[in-house]
Amino acid sequence: MKQYCKFESALEILIGKWKPVILLQLISNGTMRFSELQKAIPDINKKMLTQQLRELEYNDIVHREVYNQVPPKVEYSISEYGKSLGKVLQVMNDWGEAHLEHMSVLNAVDQSED
Repeated sequence: MKQYCKFESALEILIGKWKPVILLQLISNGTMRFSELQKAIPDINKKMLTQQLRELEYNDIVHREVYNQVPPKVEYSISEYGKSLGKVLQVMNDWGEAHLEHMSVLNAVDQSED
């Protein structure tokens, strides 16, 4: 059981529908404002985006920069520490694409047998 503890701690950071999507946006686009993230991920609501960003910030994966101006300006970026997740997320994304293709072929075979 002990061997899985490290794996579980990594999953805790990535668990959730939106965290990987947010991270991929920030890795791909660099620094983004809250409104830019909302536009880039149209299916997420403001409350959920805020919650997910706070959790990622708490774990030092995302850096939040607040500028002292009116109106307030807040930018999000991947922290130096968070950049180490880039390869992990890319591999997971690639596997997800391959899995969808695999299931599509599998479903096509099943339908042709009917």
